[in-house]
Amino acid sequence: MLNGLWLNVFLSKQLTKQLEIMRETHKTRLIKYLKNYGSITSIQAIQDLGNTRLSATIFSLRELGWNFETEDVKVPTRFGTTTVVTKYSLKSVEN
Repeated sequence: MLNGLWLNVFLSKQLTKQLEIMRETHKTRLIKYLKNYGSITSIQAIQDLGNTRLSATIFSLRELGWNFETEDVKVPTRFGTTTVVTKYSLKSVEN
């Protein structure tokens, strides 16, 4: 009985680890997006990823060691003026 219980606990922990690895988060979705599309702005993050706090996600990823390039881009507003937004991309690693 004890061996069976131990096996269930072990398998449960292994499954939990696998699910954590496979689980998508704002961070994993953002990295995938940047690898596929090259760059992102806050409006794209909201529309494409459902992420309303892009800068917070970038901040968290930077703390984990990811490097980003930022570029200020002028974009039109619905009021006929322009505003500046930040466009993020993964910093390329050079050998």
